[in-house]
Order: sequence, then C-alpha cells, then structure tokens
Amino acid sequence: MQLTARALWTIERNFGSDLTLRSIAEACGVSPFHLAHAFGATTGKSVMSYVRGRRLTEAARALADGAPDILSIALVSGYASHEAFTRAFRDQFGTTPETVKRNASLSSLPLVQPIELTEGKPAMPEEPKIVSRGAMTFIGLVERQAFDKPHLIPLQWQKFMAMYGFIEKKVSEIPVGLSFNLDDEGTFDYACAVEIARDAETPKGLHRISVAPQTYAVFEHRAHVALLGNTYREIWNSWLTDHNKIAADAPSLERHKETFDPRTGEGGIDIWIPIKS
Repeated sequence: MQLTARALWTIERNFGSDLTLRSIAEACGVSPFHLAHAFGATTGKSVMSYVRGRRLTEAARALADGAPDILSIALVSGYASHEAFTRAFRDQFGTTPETVKRNASLSSLPLVQPIELTEGKPAMPEEPKIVSRGAMTFIGLVERQAFDKPHLIPLQWQKFMAMYGFIEKKVSEIPVGLSFNLDDEGTFDYACAVEIARDAETPKGLHRISVAPQTYAVFEHRAHVALLGNTYREIWNSWLTDHNKIAADAPSLERHKETFDPRTGEGGIDIWIPIKS
C-alpha cells in the first residue's frame, strides 16, 4: 500500500484521537517532512487541512442529524471551545454550526469526502543517481506556494525570467526550482532561481538562497513538465520507502535539462531529492 493510502487509513480510523502531522507520520513509519510531501503531491491538500475538513464535515453531519449539543460536537472534533469550533466551521463552510443545526440540512456545504485512492499500475521513475554536492548559492524569486494551487508556479516562473537578465556571475545558465520551508498546512517556499558565485550581487526584488552540502537522489523526468507531479508522487509515496531511504529536511531541486524548452514544456527536468547518508 502506498504511503498516502496508509495515511488516509490512519486518519479515518483515528478521528477521535489527537491527530497531528507528526503522529500520523509516526503511524506510517516516516518523518513528517516525508509524509507532507507525499500527501501533498498525491492529493493536492495538506495532511492537516484534510484532517480538519474531514472532522468538520462529520461534525456538520451530526449537527444536521439533530445533535443536541454543539459544544460536545466541538470537543469531539478537537476544539477546546464553542468559539474556536465556530470560527473553524465558518472558515470551512461559510456558515455557522447553529445555522446547519437549525436548518437540519447539509445543502450547499462544500463537504470534504473521504479520499479513496485507486491502485493503478505505478509509473515508477527510473533508478536515480546518488550525487553528493557541496554548498551551493542561488539567487531567485521566492514566493509562498501550496500543494492545492500548482497553477501559480508557472506564473512565478514568468515573473522570474523577466528578471533573469539582471543576475550576474551565474555558475550555470540553466534555471533551478527549489522547494523548502514546508509547514503543516502544506505551504512552502518555492524559488525560481539560478546558481551563482558566492560573491555575486543580489538584484533588488530577488533573494539569496544558501544550500548546505547534501547528498541527493537525482531522478530524471523525461515527460512533459505538466506531468511532473506524477513523478513526485511515485518518489515520495513509493521509491523512498521501498529503498529504505530517509528524506533530509533540506531544499529539493528541479534542474532544467539543457534540452528543456520553456515554450513547449518538453525536454526534461532532473529532480534532486535530499536524502540522509
């Protein structure tokens, strides 16, 4: 069973427990960092936003079915007070628990249904190269991104390439994408960047990113860039655990191949996943 499927089972089976990203990851035998990447790449959601949505959905069902006490539903759903539960409920559904209880209806509520993953034939990536690299320095455009809004990353690349010509002392002309600083809500810093010499100046509006020496598993993605998520899903869900590799909490890299054509999305990208030695 793939990692995300195990996490989904753990969540559905333990609704009444104190579920955290760390506790779910421990139940699945991986780090929170690993699980967050696998779950986000597979579902387009963060682990904890899914947990929250599922709990509030079941709370809404109970209220619509006539639960007598909103506070008791709040406590079962993991909220310490009526006020905290109401805020989360309104943020999730755009209405209050009292309204759902009074109307005894779930009509128009954007309920979060259980995700069911079908086990198809996996598109396993080819065996990666294991590469050790010393410290690297990048200059790039950094924005906060999320697993559920992947369409914003191409727009970020458009903005960066308009500034690319102002960057001096490039070690390589080939652009690199970096993902780092992942949080429990499934948001992360994404940098459209290029590797530069350490003494290069940082143009206004761009950021300097320093990456410590690291060992990487380097996977070759030959298909269209729009299918990059498929390769990530197999890496995070299957390859790492199947090969007893532990992901390091460090930036992952997407290096465009020399043959990559930004006009067509063809030409290939190498995915560099940091692993512990």
